[in-house]
Amino acid sequence: MPPFAAQQSLFRAYDIRGANQYFTSSFIQALGDAFAVLYNAQDSQPTQNINANASVETKQNVVVIGYDMRIGSEAIAHTLSTVLAHHGLRVIQLGLITTPMMAFWAMQYQGHGIVVTASHSAKDILGIKWLVNNKSPSSSEIQTLYHQLTAHHSCHAYPDNQANNLIWFSEGIKDIKSSHDSELPIDLLEQLPTHQVANVYIDAIAQVFEKLFQHNHSATAANQKSAYKLDLVVVIDCMHGATGSIAQRLFERFCRHVIFLNDIPDGNFPLGNPDPTEPNRLNELQQAIVLHAADIGLAFDGDGDRLMIVDNNGKIVTPDHLLYLLARIAITEHPNSLSDSLLASEVLFDIKCAHHLPRLLSELGTTPVISKTGSSFMRQQVQHPDNQIVFAGELSGHFIFNDSRFIPYDDAMYAALRLLHWLDQTHNDVNDKKQLSDIIQSLPTIVSTADHYLPMPQTATTDCSLVEQLTRFCHYLQYLVDMSTHTDSSYSQQLKDACLPATTCKSSACTCATAKAQIALKQTHELLPMGTKLSCIDGVRLDFAHGFGVLRQSNTSNSLTARFAGDSIDDLKDIQATFATLCRPFNTALAEQILAIPAE
Repeated sequence: MPPFAAQQSLFRAYDIRGANQYFTSSFIQALGDAFAVLYNAQDSQPTQNINANASVETKQNVVVIGYDMRIGSEAIAHTLSTVLAHHGLRVIQLGLITTPMMAFWAMQYQGHGIVVTASHSAKDILGIKWLVNNKSPSSSEIQTLYHQLTAHHSCHAYPDNQANNLIWFSEGIKDIKSSHDSELPIDLLEQLPTHQVANVYIDAIAQVFEKLFQHNHSATAANQKSAYKLDLVVVIDCMHGATGSIAQRLFERFCRHVIFLNDIPDGNFPLGNPDPTEPNRLNELQQAIVLHAADIGLAFDGDGDRLMIVDNNGKIVTPDHLLYLLARIAITEHPNSLSDSLLASEVLFDIKCAHHLPRLLSELGTTPVISKTGSSFMRQQVQHPDNQIVFAGELSGHFIFNDSRFIPYDDAMYAALRLLHWLDQTHNDVNDKKQLSDIIQSLPTIVSTADHYLPMPQTATTDCSLVEQLTRFCHYLQYLVDMSTHTDSSYSQQLKDACLPATTCKSSACTCATAKAQIALKQTHELLPMGTKLSCIDGVRLDFAHGFGVLRQSNTSNSLTARFAGDSIDDLKDIQATFATLCRPFNTALAEQILAIPAE
């Protein structure tokens, strides 16, 4: 069996993540070697050490490393730090931090960083995220790292004593010491003080708000306002995640009244997974909002890169509406908001967002751009040198402000503060004073299902996947609809001869049902009415006049994800029925599962 074959499944679309038993000491050692090769291959650039105790400029490659609150994360971070230092890299240890804080600190040096985290996953899952030159790795780069790891392993054997040297989940294990720690040069492995890691980050955010006050007020008023705390009652649920290590210092810096829930980091997650999008996971926050008559509730996931909010009535705000509000803030508070250059701006949203969003974004004077699902895909598009993206967000709660005020990264705490600042201004507007619930009420009603996971149907080995079959089928139907608008005499023969190009199949032996499907034109127009928009950049998305639906393959599990939305419950049911009809030729069980997905 190839080396680390069991660990191959850990290398996923966005990061390294999986069951803790696969994170053995030999695997972490080999992974550290692979990271060292990756970072040492980058061009060395001068960087100013911002440690107050050492202001020496260095041309050595620098990597910042932190970890979340999971049992085993700190030990993995220590081992990776030691391995990288042995390879001549300078390592800045950040301690317990959020993923966005790692990105912030990486930017203070050369953009290289690692955080040991499994984000919102269950307690028995471990994981690792990283940046190279401030950029998240692509799926192919993640696979390249795995191949680098296995290639290096063939030249270096790593003993794996599973009785005594496990780095995985275990109550008694806090750290693994390298036998070579004492040999490391003292300047290669540096531990930043906890207060410095937090304070530099908080001060950078404070500078953003000072400029925002100047942007929105006269110079005199701005100076007075900068010392004023937001007059909102805010409830924050940290879900025992990494944000609990800094949330109190950060939010009490800017807010007058803050109530914290579950703000002690605890890798056992006594109240459930640190995932604010799970059903009923925000019940405690909703109840606290009502109890304290609060203005807003905030919930962060385990590593602090996802945000969900609850309004002043204790009602969860849909991510679609939250994305729109944050995009509106990004546009109206953009440094160039009064210049013509912002007219070409774009807002990125992922394919699972509801049908109202593109229209609402267009009304803001920006161009809506649909994207594949995945925060790393989103970051890569934001960081493209030719982009005009001022804001990006996705249904799962990742939001990026790309207005040059702060790091272009999905930082949930920063996004929440931008929302609070804007909401405070709305509260203080004597001409249009509104609560958050009033603002949400003014937006179009969305009746939707959750982002629902469905079992992956089995297909013959020579066949395309179900999503590929459905994609071909929908292209075929779209072709028929387009052909039906033609009036020339050759139309009927063209329609009769219509077929799907075989080149879209993976295999010449493919037996896709779509290749043989015979659909009456009347039924075609029922399934895809005139004006329906088809998008296949990530699965199949159909936008109808009164709703939308999407069916795609998950990037993180062997399953399908589906979401449907309509202007009313009847619209929602009609759209689910349409998708069920489209899927029934390929898998009748899937069609019934789609019909059974409940509205939220």
